[in-house]
This record gives sequence, structure tokens and C-alpha cells, in this order.
Amino acid sequence: MTPLKKLLAAALLAASAAGLLPDLAVAQELKQIKLTGAQIEGFIAAQKDLAELNKTVPNQANPGDKPDPKIVAEYENIAKKHKFANFAELDDVGANISLVYAGIDPQTGQFLDPQDMIKKEMEDIKADKQIPEKDKKQMLDELTEALKSTPALQFKENVELVKQYREKLEAVMQ
Repeated sequence: MTPLKKLLAAALLAASAAGLLPDLAVAQELKQIKLTGAQIEGFIAAQKDLAELNKTVPNQANPGDKPDPKIVAEYENIAKKHKFANFAELDDVGANISLVYAGIDPQTGQFLDPQDMIKKEMEDIKADKQIPEKDKKQMLDELTEALKSTPALQFKENVELVKQYREKLEAVMQ
């Protein structure tokens, strides 16, 4: 998997935590936090319960519709069961894990900041003579937009922590 595809997959994972309750998750900037091992373990443990609940949750016809309070309560209960104060905290932990996970090279295990990864991909595309100019422009435009929406990592210590749980995280992200 190319670094860009890995980044996009991890971005989808980050969105999955917010996507669990799409109507509750208001578009906002990522709240970066310093992760703990207990938070990562709780996030991993919660994935099975969340996946089960997601199977039973109907898609809402209109994104602006208010979510069913019973379903919201179930998400909150899952978060609390796994020692989070609420679902928002679980969501923040998932987004922070994903931000780091997106920058870990699957072959080497080395971390590259997602912004740097996007910049490198842009340089590679610019240098590639085999890509038609029209396609190159579209790819670069998409990467420019991705770069604008990808925050720099604030808590570098999260990298080593996420690396410690990498195998367990990969298992629940499949």
C-alpha cells in the first residue's frame, strides 16, 4: 500500500469514530490530546461493541435529522463501559490514534508526519514524467486540499504509544 493510500485509509479510520454518530459529530477541528495506554486499550476494546451497534443502526435519510436518543444513549453507554467519560472522548481518542497511525510506514514502522507524507507525495507526482499533465494537476489539487485539512501532530509522544499497540489496532481496523 502506498503511503498516500495508507494515509487515506487512516483518515477514513479517523472519520469512522466520528462516523459512528454522523449527526452528532459536528464538523470541527481535531482536538489533539496526549494519549495514554489505557485510552488506546479502551478504544480497541470498544470497537467490537461499536461494530455490533453499527449493524443495527439505520442510516438516517437526512443528515440534518436529529439522531434517535436511544441510539445516542447506546453509544454513550459503550463509551462509558470502556472507561471514557462520554462518546466525544472516545471519538477524540480515535481521531488522535488515526492521526498517528496514518504516518506509520507499514514496512519500516517509522513515523512520518502526515503533512510531510502528503508533501512528499506531491513532489513525487511533480517529478513523475509518465503522469499526463491533466491527471497530475487533478492529483496535486486533491493533495493540496488534503494538506489543508491535515493537522500537524502536536503530541510527538503519541507516536511511540501508538506503535506499541500497532498490531492490536490493525486487527480492529480490518
